[in-house]
Amino acid sequence: MDQRGRTPEVDWPARPDLSLALNRMGTFDWDLDGGRMHLDATALEVLDLRPDEFDGTPEGVRARVVPGEEARLDRRVRRALDDGRSHYGAYFRTHRADGGVAWTHIQGHILRDPHGRPYRVIGILRDAAQDPGEPGASGERDEGRRRMTGVVERTTAILAHARTVNDVTDVLKDPEALGHLGAVSVMLGVVDGPRVHLVAEGQLGSYVPEIEYTRIDARFPMSEAVRTLQPVYLSSREEFRQRYPLLWPYIEPLSVCSGVYLPLIAQGRPVGALGLLYSRDGDFTAEERNVLVALGSGIAQSLQRAILFEQEHDLAEGLQRAMLPRRIPEVPGARIAVRYRAARMGRDIGGDWYDVIPLGEGRVGVMIGDVEGHDTDAAAVMGQLRIVLRAYILEGHTPGTALARASAFLRDLATERFATCTYAEVDLNTGMLRLVRAGHLDPLVRRGDGSCHRLQVAGGLPLGLPERERAGTTGSGYPVTSMELHPGDTLLLCTDGLIERPGADPESGVRELMEAARTGPVDVEELADVLCDLVGDAGGGDDMALLLLRRRGSPGPRAGGPLRQRLAPGDPDGPAVARHLIRAAVAAWGARERADEIELAADELMTNALVHTDGGGEVTLRLTADGRIRIEVEDSSSALPRRREADDWAVSGRGLMLVDRLAEAWGVEARGSGKRVWCEFEVPPRTAEPGADH
Repeated sequence: MDQRGRTPEVDWPARPDLSLALNRMGTFDWDLDGGRMHLDATALEVLDLRPDEFDGTPEGVRARVVPGEEARLDRRVRRALDDGRSHYGAYFRTHRADGGVAWTHIQGHILRDPHGRPYRVIGILRDAAQDPGEPGASGERDEGRRRMTGVVERTTAILAHARTVNDVTDVLKDPEALGHLGAVSVMLGVVDGPRVHLVAEGQLGSYVPEIEYTRIDARFPMSEAVRTLQPVYLSSREEFRQRYPLLWPYIEPLSVCSGVYLPLIAQGRPVGALGLLYSRDGDFTAEERNVLVALGSGIAQSLQRAILFEQEHDLAEGLQRAMLPRRIPEVPGARIAVRYRAARMGRDIGGDWYDVIPLGEGRVGVMIGDVEGHDTDAAAVMGQLRIVLRAYILEGHTPGTALARASAFLRDLATERFATCTYAEVDLNTGMLRLVRAGHLDPLVRRGDGSCHRLQVAGGLPLGLPERERAGTTGSGYPVTSMELHPGDTLLLCTDGLIERPGADPESGVRELMEAARTGPVDVEELADVLCDLVGDAGGGDDMALLLLRRRGSPGPRAGGPLRQRLAPGDPDGPAVARHLIRAAVAAWGARERADEIELAADELMTNALVHTDGGGEVTLRLTADGRIRIEVEDSSSALPRRREADDWAVSGRGLMLVDRLAEAWGVEARGSGKRVWCEFEVPPRTAEPGADH
């Protein structure tokens, strides 16, 4: 207007530059490649810059932008350039020459080459002070609200998958999780009896061990939040110093000007506290406080779940470890290594077990198994089953009978659980290995030459299955497979947690296991660590047990312990198994050339006991002090046998005659209510093999 209050005349229609100038809208032109920027006169006026104060670069504009706004504005522009957009807009605050602050709006149009690369931005700078209701400030508040709400939603979604306290702390220490709240440091404290335990501190790197534990009644903001169940807001450094003098020495050297400590409340009681520190001064708005309280509520629920989960896991894992053997006995002639690793899914516990049972006279039994389920009940059933199997084996039952009785025991428990198991009995003097399998994985053996093979073991049904599912089975249902474990061979027993991978074929896991065993170290402890590393710390969702037994070098002949085999009436497999064991033992003791004679003599003695007695018997093979192989067969009959000549048409009577012809000596000894028939064979002296592992 002029001095008389009249509006000055302008051309009709108004020129664009006049329209922009009257509405305090200036233009800019930014050369992205050259780094130049042009501001027209109105744009300089909007930024309150004199022409001689502007150096023609983007840095000249940034000098006017309020600190903190600059990074936000740069992010907005960079996102538009990187996302392929053609426009962007933003509100930001600028400093005036007189020290005041003004709201400014920027709008830019991005020019790109044919390849989509941005090379120039042409746009408008506008004074937003007269926007109705200060939309500039409103826009800033809206963006801040969206940012904080997004952080709460994103953090809550991530924490929904947290299973342990470490998982929760990892989320809080992630700059991408809570960093967008503007906090420069995040702290998490967990209530531990009368104290608050600081378990996590992120971003500033200012963790102070001296205040790792603070009493709930101490004069610290985190303790106060837990004690009063109310948030503690601190809007200035001076407030930190006055209200919490014990904490001030730790805050003073940091770039911290304000903070908030939120109680983490779950089911009406405090489980911890969350601390957020900021570099800005000023109080927290009502909206900010609401968002922070919502954030604290979500973290509290996750933290309580994690604490309860860890408590349950510790209880269950403690139960399982109590059910496993407390120590593995030393077994002469063998090296044994065992491993157990809990799952990292479900309740982190299951029914996997292992056991080592010294049987005396150079024999040892090893077993591994898995009770169905992943809970404390599975661990409890596992403990009972392991103990009863051990008892049956120590009572002298054959491997097949021991598993059959254990299966009946598990059915009688009425837990509706079943179990898989593999039991192996090794005579370390002869190398004879007897295996029985109940629905379990085939064992593996790594030979002394480094090759690795799967042992084909005849299998029965899992233990504990109802009788209706066992229909059609004969005998005990658990046949015994016999083979030889040579010096330097390593027997490998494991549960399926070692080979199963999520979404993968179990056979691929077996192949991976065999390759790792083939190329792994000879020492069983080192090899066990290598095999456990196949599943890593996270596991494949199942617990895992592993047992390795390596047979050391064969002892000298005079050190050979006895081999015993029970002969049960009506058991057609008993003599065959005994013959197999005898042949292997004879070969191991250096008398391979006499194996046929010794086996034939033993067979005659065993047949005599089974045919002429009702209670069966027991055959023993051992080395005497003078280096002879001695076969003994005991039975419950007091009638002593005698050698007699059989005519050409007789169907019996040749047994002892054959023994007399084949053996160097034989005899009969009365044994209480029964007798023992024995024979002996001379064995040529044998020198120890060079390089044998004793």
